[in-house]
Amino acid sequence: MTLTSGHSANPSQRHMAMRIHAPSQRGFTLIEIMVVVVILGILAALIAPSVINRIDDAQLVAARQDIRAIESSLNLYKLDNFRYPSTEDGLDALVTRPSDPSAKWPEGGYLKQIPKDPWGRPYLYLQPGNNGSIDVYSLGRDGQPGGVGLDADLGNWAVEN
Repeated sequence: MTLTSGHSANPSQRHMAMRIHAPSQRGFTLIEIMVVVVILGILAALIAPSVINRIDDAQLVAARQDIRAIESSLNLYKLDNFRYPSTEDGLDALVTRPSDPSAKWPEGGYLKQIPKDPWGRPYLYLQPGNNGSIDVYSLGRDGQPGGVGLDADLGNWAVEN
């Protein structure tokens, strides 16, 4: 059969030629998609606990570092003023110039700001402390005194140097 001017004499032959040149389009079957979803679910179940534990570990490390920094600032305050701030003065004494004109105050204060614990609550301060001359501590994840694990209180008396 001879084609003239780009047209075939038979329409079914023209359809056949188009089918041969058209790229085949193949989608994913429902089974293939379900297999991928199951594999991703298994991977998430295996990886998620270790990632969550890493987040918990990072929060404890951050709290320990904050407590050390606050305690160091309190020690500098004591070196300058021969006493720690009172419990009533609190940790604000590290960022706010005291009203007592005889108190020494470094340019910029002892801290730029009082950090929050990793759970978004302020660190607590006692002077005199229950565990030493000062206590700087967080009530842990649950925000309640006592507790176990991540819910346990974390203070300068238990932070390794």
